Amino acid sequence: MTTPHTIAVLGLGRMGRAIATRLAARGRDVVGWTRSGRTADTVRTTGDPNEAVANTDLVVLALFDGAACRQVLDRVHGSLRADTIVLNTSTIAPAEAAELARWLGPAYVHAPVLGSVPAAAAGGLEILAAADRSTLGRVRPVLEALGTVRPLGDAATAAALKLIANSSLTGAVLALRDSLRQADALGLPRDQVLDVLELGGLGGLVARKRPFLLGEPVAATAQFTIGALAKDMALLAAASDLPLHSATGLALTEAGPEADIAVAATVPAVEDAVLEPLRAYVRGHATGDPAHFRDAFLPTARIEGIRDGAHVSWRVDEYCALFPGRPAPDEADRTRRIDSADVYGTVATATMTLSHSADTFTDVFLLIRADSGWRIANKVYHRHHQHLRPWEPGATGGPARHDGRCLHRPGGGGRTRRARHAGPRPGGPGAR
Repeated sequence: MTTPHTIAVLGLGRMGRAIATRLAARGRDVVGWTRSGRTADTVRTTGDPNEAVANTDLVVLALFDGAACRQVLDRVHGSLRADTIVLNTSTIAPAEAAELARWLGPAYVHAPVLGSVPAAAAGGLEILAAADRSTLGRVRPVLEALGTVRPLGDAATAAALKLIANSSLTGAVLALRDSLRQADALGLPRDQVLDVLELGGLGGLVARKRPFLLGEPVAATAQFTIGALAKDMALLAAASDLPLHSATGLALTEAGPEADIAVAATVPAVEDAVLEPLRAYVRGHATGDPAHFRDAFLPTARIEGIRDGAHVSWRVDEYCALFPGRPAPDEADRTRRIDSADVYGTVATATMTLSHSADTFTDVFLLIRADSGWRIANKVYHRHHQHLRPWEPGATGGPARHDGRCLHRPGGGGRTRRARHAGPRPGGPGAR
């Protein structure tokens, strides 16, 4: 079993160049090629990929996506020697990785890496390697020059785990964005905020990306771009067939696809104009004055949910009629907060949580930018009721209403009775 010595690196972007440079520095005979014609000062390059692979023991792919991998392999397949190993470090879909493994057979190693350019340069990558045992044994010394090898059973699993790892990175970037937005709203100095955040779970990310987070001029190019991470999240969403909010959160970042991922954490919060209808809605609940709801909603809007086990749908005027023009008696104990707001050009979505004594409502809004500005086009809600003990705020000692289910009267010896399907009480917890 011989370890590959002559290596062709196809793809000399940020990671490809770092990988090629590291392998050359560790004594390998490396030649590089890239579709863009880019050259690298640290390794020998050629303008012909077939020439690059013709006499090499190992071909390393460091390409943007699965389509690029297939196109490049189609181009050079006829020039590969029978004993040449193809090692793919690219982040691609699980199905694409499985297809390449079927096509190339034992000669294929799927080895996506965890870590960015500095880790590659220092040999500190985490490598998720899936290959035939004999093949992995041959390439292990090469991989160990780049980092720590973590063997896996098959190519699809390695590809899927890489996407999951990048999903957690995306979540960290967006969590950092939320923290910075809240800090900005509180008027906190950015330097102090980053000092404190470095002490917590986001500390490593903050420490590595601090110049980007402070908006300072950064001499180096982006180590991992917003466009690349957004591509990975789109692959994960497609592979899992499950919603993935972070895919949209990154794709809509106005910083541009070539910006470093840290720049996505510095995007300001949505403009006040989008939030104003939601704030008017809150004022309507707080005061009981339906005029605020008319400011918040389009005249054509509907408010819908499940009440006493049945679907209800109110027009705006019907909804406004539920409110008496004065605050609810327990208004001092009620709380409301905007949980999320995401803008997609001329439309937006938002969620809100309202705690009204024993009732917690989750409201989901669809907003649109109409001629008169942002307005709520529709609202749906879910009501969750929990029984209050007699000494808790909002408890009346009487029977609690609970969407038509059996209710317990506090102190009633455990007896139950069926709640009446009463209509909404103006200004009360049931007025939605």
